[in-house]
Amino acid sequence: MTADLARLSLAPMREADLDEVLALELRVYPHPWTLGNFADSLKSNYPARVLRDSDGTLLGYFVVMPVVDEGHLLNVAVDGALQGQGLGRHLLAQCCACARELGMESMLLEVRPTNLRALDLYQRHGFKQIGRRKGYYPASNGQREDAIVMRFSLEPGLGTPL
Repeated sequence: MTADLARLSLAPMREADLDEVLALELRVYPHPWTLGNFADSLKSNYPARVLRDSDGTLLGYFVVMPVVDEGHLLNVAVDGALQGQGLGRHLLAQCCACARELGMESMLLEVRPTNLRALDLYQRHGFKQIGRRKGYYPASNGQREDAIVMRFSLEPGLGTPL
């Protein structure tokens, strides 16, 4: 099944969205961000967007941190019940478009090696692995999990958005 993208709206994330964003975050991630993480991102004026259906239902969101000429994708999520419908591809494309509008030349992200669905999405979008951060993420039983570091060129003609 594919979502009807024409019925969706992407808007800046606002403080009023944070309870709803956090609820989605808690449903999607085993080691979620806190309300403070989202609030701090907004206070820092990081580009953050919420994706909603025509009835106002929150479907997903992203947060990007601009660093000199590179956007760092800090967080992106799609409601678990709606995954597999193209919403992740749409959010990733919108995230890259947002970074381009800010004059960023590339997008950087970290992803868990065990997050196969996200890895596949990023690779199909054109992200390339450029490194690995040992013990970057918290994992179960007090353990740590590595992060795969990926980069995507935002320069015109380079990379192939979905």
